[in-house]
Amino acid sequence: MRNFILGIVITILVLLIGGLGFALLGLMPTRANSTPPEMERHIAMSALDNSVERHAPRLNNPVPPTDENLIEGLKIYTMNCALCHGAIDRQPSALEKSFYPPPPNLILHPPDDPEWHVFYVIRTGVRYSGMPAWDKTLSEPDIWKLTAFLTRVDKLPPAVQDYWKKASGANPPTVEPEGHDAHK
Repeated sequence: MRNFILGIVITILVLLIGGLGFALLGLMPTRANSTPPEMERHIAMSALDNSVERHAPRLNNPVPPTDENLIEGLKIYTMNCALCHGAIDRQPSALEKSFYPPPPNLILHPPDDPEWHVFYVIRTGVRYSGMPAWDKTLSEPDIWKLTAFLTRVDKLPPAVQDYWKKASGANPPTVEPEGHDAHK
């Protein structure tokens, strides 16, 4: 039994040292302009979600989702986030394919996480992804306005949709009504 456990420990050490050597000898690819393998993407997203789940406080948004606050959130998004996460004209980000991993297009694919989760990611950033922590740049109320906007991108009130259309010339995304076939 002792030899079996020793064999497991030695195998783990060899794998760790081999992996470290692989990285330190420059054999690990470091290009940012390539697509991450599906398994790597899945592991990274699971790690991010689990980390936020463990560390983020379950805060309620103190900023009410009024038309004015949602429009402010849209403006904050346009000024600070659109370059990486896609503009409100619904066009892909100019930098989308330059990051590793590529940032999600938050206009075409809005986050479906709770507000406390989105707020935490914006405030603290995401290590090794190019997503900065915005807590030193944006005020907490502004981060909450941005959070309110992002979590409602596809279900904005009419006044905010009108502002979006005037600002971008494009229609905002909307939730398709139940039973509606978008391909008709």
